[in-house]
Amino acid sequence: MLLLRNPSIRLLFAGQALYWSCSMIGITLTSLVGLQLAPLNVLATLPLALLVLGNLLAVQPLSLFMQRHGRRPGLMLGTGCGVLGGLVSALGVGLGDFAIFCLGALPIGAYQASAMYYRFAALEAVDEPQKGRATAYVIGGGVLAALIAPSLALWSRNALATPFVGAYLLIALLALLGLLLMTQLREGAAPKPGKAGLAAMRELLARPLVRAAIATTAIGHGLMIFVMNATPLAMSFCGLGLEASSRVIQWHMLGMFLPAFIAGPLVDKLGSRRIALLGSSILLISASVALAGLNQTHFLISSFLLGLGWNLMLIAGTTLLTEGHSSDERGHAQGLMELANGSVAACASFASGALISGIGWVAINLGVLPLIVIALLMLIPARRPLAA
Repeated sequence: MLLLRNPSIRLLFAGQALYWSCSMIGITLTSLVGLQLAPLNVLATLPLALLVLGNLLAVQPLSLFMQRHGRRPGLMLGTGCGVLGGLVSALGVGLGDFAIFCLGALPIGAYQASAMYYRFAALEAVDEPQKGRATAYVIGGGVLAALIAPSLALWSRNALATPFVGAYLLIALLALLGLLLMTQLREGAAPKPGKAGLAAMRELLARPLVRAAIATTAIGHGLMIFVMNATPLAMSFCGLGLEASSRVIQWHMLGMFLPAFIAGPLVDKLGSRRIALLGSSILLISASVALAGLNQTHFLISSFLLGLGWNLMLIAGTTLLTEGHSSDERGHAQGLMELANGSVAACASFASGALISGIGWVAINLGVLPLIVIALLMLIPARRPLAA
């Protein structure tokens, strides 16, 4: 925990907590607001879909912007989008206008995209032996959000005369606090950009180490989104109520963030590849527990392990990526990783609801297995870091 004395790590830790608080409030309430405002029930989840779209549209341009101009202005731009999105969403709710509410989701998606770069900024604030811990400690900021965001969502829902307006104004306020924090971030000289466009991306993807790093985070992130989105529906089909689902989700969130404070030192000590293997193994155990039974205990344990496996794979893949590119390729490499993460998460989000209704919980967890095998196989040739 001594690393939290680093001013940049502290700022990024707090920024991560603010972002995940915004995210959890939005996840908790947006579908309910969509159902209330949408002209057709089938459109209720359109705002969440547009949030994913905003993320995908912003992730690569933000990375290249930060490559040219530095972390601080890029992260300030992202938090500014969060402020704008919260205000526009609040306006849409206040006016009862579904189109305006949907419009607000796009800049919130850009805020999400920028927050995914906090862990990369942490890597640049420390020396090589501390990179794993720096990444993990920043991700661990989500622990604070997991503890306070559910209560904030319930309180802000009816804080003002018009239900839900207060929640989106709170998102704007939290994003504004994040913006103020990012103005204090220490900014080193941005590396000079190297090759541009598709040629640079093809060159990066030709390296087994870069492919393995991207596959590690994308598969871990996609499986987490896929299974977690299906879990509340599966519990409902099993006759378990909302209170049981809320407890399971809370333990899942703790699994996502709390182990970061252990995972970081493990990466620094044992290496990224070994921790990626450990994360993959834990995801396999999570699927096995889910297949073993359908009571609340099975859901709770499997969801906690799902979050833990995601945490280890995200931290391991992020630190592994730094071994596969030079400083002038930073923007393209990190942008590729986040584009892959966002694309897989979008597919998982759209597919999970339909698949849990169509093929069932057991089949979903069996489907986890071949994807984890792919991640493991891609780690085999990823042995040599980029030559200096």
